[in-house]
Amino acid sequence: MPEVDIKHAGKAYKVEFDPSKSAKELKDAIYQVTGVPSDRMKVMIAAKLLKDTDDLSKFTIKPGQAITVIGTAGPLPSGPSKPVVFLEDLPESQLAATRPPLGLQNLGNTCYMNASLQAIRTIPELDPALQEFKTSPTGAGAAGSRTDVAFTQSLKTLFGTMREKTVSTDYVVPLVPLTALRQVAPQFSEQDQHGGYSQQDADEMWTQTISSLHQALRPAGSSKSFVDQYLSADLQQTLTCDEAPEEPATTKVDRVLKLDCNISIETNHMMSGIKDPVFGSYGGLYTKVATFSTSHKLDDPYVPYLFKRRDDKLIPLLIHLDMVRFYWRADIQKKAKIMRRVEFPFELDVFDLLSDELKQKVGPIRDAVRESQKAREDRAKIRRRTHKGPKTPAAPGSANGDAESGSVTPMEVDKVEDEATIRKREAEKVQELVKQTVGEGETQPGTNWSGLYELSAIVTHKGPSADSGHYIAWSRQEASDNVIPGEEDWYKFDDDKVSTVKKDKIQALAGGGEDSVAYILLYRAVVL
Repeated sequence: MPEVDIKHAGKAYKVEFDPSKSAKELKDAIYQVTGVPSDRMKVMIAAKLLKDTDDLSKFTIKPGQAITVIGTAGPLPSGPSKPVVFLEDLPESQLAATRPPLGLQNLGNTCYMNASLQAIRTIPELDPALQEFKTSPTGAGAAGSRTDVAFTQSLKTLFGTMREKTVSTDYVVPLVPLTALRQVAPQFSEQDQHGGYSQQDADEMWTQTISSLHQALRPAGSSKSFVDQYLSADLQQTLTCDEAPEEPATTKVDRVLKLDCNISIETNHMMSGIKDPVFGSYGGLYTKVATFSTSHKLDDPYVPYLFKRRDDKLIPLLIHLDMVRFYWRADIQKKAKIMRRVEFPFELDVFDLLSDELKQKVGPIRDAVRESQKAREDRAKIRRRTHKGPKTPAAPGSANGDAESGSVTPMEVDKVEDEATIRKREAEKVQELVKQTVGEGETQPGTNWSGLYELSAIVTHKGPSADSGHYIAWSRQEASDNVIPGEEDWYKFDDDKVSTVKKDKIQALAGGGEDSVAYILLYRAVVL
């Protein structure tokens, strides 16, 4: 009984050719060595396609003759586990989730407001807090002035419309929030010489919004305002004397709502702008000022600032970072712009800014979170290769099983559990570590015990001065499981126009000219 060479996917297999058997039996024998199911296998003998009804005894076969097999190894793909639902059949709530985010219409030099609100809206904890926000029939809230409450209520309505996407257009007209803003802060009603509303500073808009939320918004069951709980940080200021080291240090603690990155001719990176000395002011975390001591006048005392826990506060869940790009020029009576390029990180680690006491607590938690981040990246790479390769593991001997094909081995596929299950387990592990490290009663919400943050949103400015030009918001998209962390796409909010951009476009916002440059950055705690 002759043996023939079965050629498939660049490899050869020996199979006995028995003329007394049927064509189906020959295909079953081929399946045993190639893994190609017989019902989707094409067998070519002497340039003729073998059919299931053919009589093998009518073929003249020589020992070692080549028989070509065409087909994909592996079982047939199974049908969908759930019924297919078409887009037009989805309920309105689910249909809204498939649409891109909504833009905000420019109502006349209001890009400063649109960009700031789009960035603030990315704060995950804000929307649930606003949904719980209630006012009395007279318009008064539990806290805050009537105008602060009205502005907060307008944000609740606006963000609800943007969340549910109940409008037929791709944008919302933010007339009510704009009116409420001009009532709570009349400076935003300033008009130019032509009678139109003037352009305003987005940072001043951001500050006013946070101030109103601080006054009016208090999460249910919390003794603190939303802003105090999630956005405020305690900075300890220590004043020491270089010329009189024997004098005791003077210490005080300030609660702040943002960090400043001061830009000088030597500033190239954001962190150096945060820490570097700024003579004559309290701009940097390490600043030198001229002052008096109890014994003699000092010319060069050293003033370091460090994150330090006060009461139940460590470091906030969110960090608002301001690039100090504008300064007042008396000769032109305008806020001039610093064009210098300053690189900013997509991941911010504040470990070096902490006090020694806090470093001991944060260190182990930070290491655990970073370990989980690395594992998440490895899983994403495996899923990405799975997505590029065949949907089912390749059979032994198939070219589709080669590493260069972009597929993964069955063992790799089996090792990847459901991502949600893994992340839940990782989060529980970190939470348990927090309890062991800092104590059960110290784990209040709003505190980031890892000290690790990821860039969430940016407000950029284009133009020569703060009171002119154009503001745009950018926010990081939530990625799918097979996207490597840090490589997510971003949304660009240019008033009513919303588009998607790649990460390299965000990297180009570091500055260097009058084009869009990062002005306000929002970092949020890395969440497992």
